[in-house]
Amino acid sequence: MTTDRKNRLKECTRLIEEAMKCLENNDKQCVLRKIEELIRVECHNGRLIGKEIADGVREIVHELWLRSDYESRCRLLRILRDFNVSKRWVRDALHTDARTLNTWFVRCGIDWENRMVRSNVVKVIEGLLREKFDWNEIRMCEELMQFIGVNVDAFRKYGIEPCSWLEGLESLSDLRRPYWLGLRTSDLTVRKGNGETELVLATTNAIDAVFFVKLLSTVKVPNLNIRWAKNAKKAKYVHKSIELKYYIDLGIDEWPWLTELSTDELKRALDGFSDEELAEFIAGEIDGDGTVWYEKSASVKIAACKACPKRFILDVLKEVIAERFGIVGDIHHYETDDALVFHSKSAVKLLRRIIKYIHHPLRRLRAELFLALYDGRISREEFERLYDVTKYEIGGPDVKRNNALEALTRAAPQTHTHGGLGTDPTKEKHPTRLIKPLTHRLGII
Repeated sequence: MTTDRKNRLKECTRLIEEAMKCLENNDKQCVLRKIEELIRVECHNGRLIGKEIADGVREIVHELWLRSDYESRCRLLRILRDFNVSKRWVRDALHTDARTLNTWFVRCGIDWENRMVRSNVVKVIEGLLREKFDWNEIRMCEELMQFIGVNVDAFRKYGIEPCSWLEGLESLSDLRRPYWLGLRTSDLTVRKGNGETELVLATTNAIDAVFFVKLLSTVKVPNLNIRWAKNAKKAKYVHKSIELKYYIDLGIDEWPWLTELSTDELKRALDGFSDEELAEFIAGEIDGDGTVWYEKSASVKIAACKACPKRFILDVLKEVIAERFGIVGDIHHYETDDALVFHSKSAVKLLRRIIKYIHHPLRRLRAELFLALYDGRISREEFERLYDVTKYEIGGPDVKRNNALEALTRAAPQTHTHGGLGTDPTKEKHPTRLIKPLTHRLGII
């Protein structure tokens, strides 16, 4: 027996024992988590680990099925689908036939045949790239930067790392990190129901297409839906926008924060944070609804629509940041939005405090560039030249907008084998031409 198989056998045995203890305590959420772990390390695969261990996993699944209500059974089936477990294995584990199992798929709204849409798209992409193209996160980042017109070597010449946003990303596997609460009060949607919690991030733009998938992947391999964008801002140079929706399903109690916060609840939460935790929260806010830009001086903005329930967050943040860090911002009022804005020295001071927690690729790059300027590591002339390539085109086509699917294909094997996809993204194209090369290979649609 090889060392690898011995270690896997030991791990599977441990997980089965822990799952049995969860069953003894009638802790169904605990059992579900252990089943996920067992399947993730392939303890259910008899040919890989042996029949005895695989049968042990089947027995745990069967016992949980017998003890579960409708919602819990549906969640169990979704987990098995998301991990690409075969229907034959599921039928054997549940001691049922194909007809009964298909009835449960219908009742739970599960499309087992097209499960690639919801589950393993990202996992398949990354696996193939690592094996066939020596792909890694830095290469992915460099592809993204190249796609949006950023020459990474030009920035690195001055000690500015365009892929620094990846640093520390793995720490966000813990949802208790304040970053997630900051993101929740901005872009992240959290939905609870049917015995589970769903975290959702959706986008039509190129940068977020890569950023969101990397962010959610720190917690769990995200599911992906591709659809025509609804209520997207119309522009004469965009035929129709494609939206990528990433989501992960968690246990009902796995999201550690309140889904809705009052003014007093948010203030108490922020007051309870250490300085570093508060900095991390602010970074999550900026990665979601923030802007980092330069116009005569560095500026940082956190926005909220006037009519949104979360508008109060701006007032709380203004107060807490001033009290804790001595950094004073102003509330600006626009036609549809309000924003907490920091300018010049206040913006630079805030960025110094939070920069290591900023993970949005473009906002992190701009923040690094601003600090290089204010620290005297780069001349103003070079600063303006580098900053110019990070700017959005106003009133015209911009590769950074409405190109989410094209950016995602930069991380897909067919980008390298079909050639030409995304090479001239500023030209108007019918979106279905972009979908077909990606989806044909992956079986998405």
